[in-house]
Amino acid sequence: MNRMFLEKLEFDKILDILSNYCITEFGKKLAIDLCPSYDKSTVYNLLSETSEASSLVYKKNEPPILPFYELKNIYNILEINGILSAKYLLEVAKLLRIANQLKEYFYKDNENDIHLFPILEKYFSSLYTNISIEQKIDKSILDEFTISDDASAELANIRRKERKLEENIKQKLDNFIHSSYSKYLQEALITIRNDRYVVPVKEEYRTMIKGFIHDISSSGSTVFIEPISIFEMNNEMASLKSLEAIEIENILRNLSNMVSPYINELKTNEETIGKLDFIFAKAKYAIELNAVCPKLNDEKFLYFLGARHPFIDKSVVVPIDIHLGKDFSTLVITGPNTGGKTVTLKTVGLLTLMACSGLHIPANTNSSIYVFDNIYSDIGDEQSIQESLSTFSSHMRNIIEILDNCTSNSLVLLDELGSRNRPYRRK
Repeated sequence: MNRMFLEKLEFDKILDILSNYCITEFGKKLAIDLCPSYDKSTVYNLLSETSEASSLVYKKNEPPILPFYELKNIYNILEINGILSAKYLLEVAKLLRIANQLKEYFYKDNENDIHLFPILEKYFSSLYTNISIEQKIDKSILDEFTISDDASAELANIRRKERKLEENIKQKLDNFIHSSYSKYLQEALITIRNDRYVVPVKEEYRTMIKGFIHDISSSGSTVFIEPISIFEMNNEMASLKSLEAIEIENILRNLSNMVSPYINELKTNEETIGKLDFIFAKAKYAIELNAVCPKLNDEKFLYFLGARHPFIDKSVVVPIDIHLGKDFSTLVITGPNTGGKTVTLKTVGLLTLMACSGLHIPANTNSSIYVFDNIYSDIGDEQSIQESLSTFSSHMRNIIEILDNCTSNSLVLLDELGSRNRPYRRK
């Protein structure tokens, strides 16, 4: 369908609103890219998705969908047998956790009603869960910068040695700074330079302390010296730090290898969670609009009861009843300026587009639509909800395009047909 016709009916604004009900980037993209279908079976399935999701929200509240990091880079690393960072592994665990929580949401206390949600069950059942991997990652990684002592016995052993050695170094330096050397120090404190424990010495006494200079203050008044007495202890600490880094790399490699066989399952989870996010966004929007699922008919007619334009405040909108196609196939709406003619046309077109996109419509029960092969519109905007007035020439071009493409199964909406006295607003 020509995007221009969709925009004239402000369908793009519906998509913007719908995307705001989505939580994930996958869901938002599906919402923004949503297009109406002109195949009845497809429309029926899309509407059924929304109906099932709405029923489930009323029954169990909204599903526990959370935003997640797109895993494309993770797959690229795994496919070349690379090692995932702690941050990436946490994202994998998060995706598995969301999948597990969604399955629990759908299946818990719902065994007797699964048959009521056949479309949703297809999505929920396809979610892959792996509690073992999820828990192993969560146990091993505290945050994107910290690997837990519990990640391996070797890491826990190395860190115990580090803590003991650090305690001994600090004890030795504490004795040093409270000894006869204290008068040479800028401050009685222990600090670190180049991953080595040092003490701050006044520049004029630098020769009084045997050791290695690692840094000088910006003013030049302080030098940071590693006393010779802790040189070997600092060396041992550096060796332990190297062993710790090697062990952390081993842990990340093992976790990555554990995840690697499930790339396809993780991809499926991303797509499925995004799809569920989108479906439940449709449901949340329907609930907000107090919308209903229209009936689909084969008799080529529209029947809207209590139809309301979705952009007009509920407290002031005037519902309309309108039917077309049973007793007549052409309807001419007349009336004074600002009488609601354009809004009526837009309401008919927009609600039909919404229904053909699987969205429930703000109308009363028993409203019905026919799935047309296309929807065309040329609507003047002098009374529209948006601006951008059409000139007479563009108005005529639109009508010519409509006449060239429409069929007896199309819905055509024309506002002020043939009028050339439309006001023109200079931009």
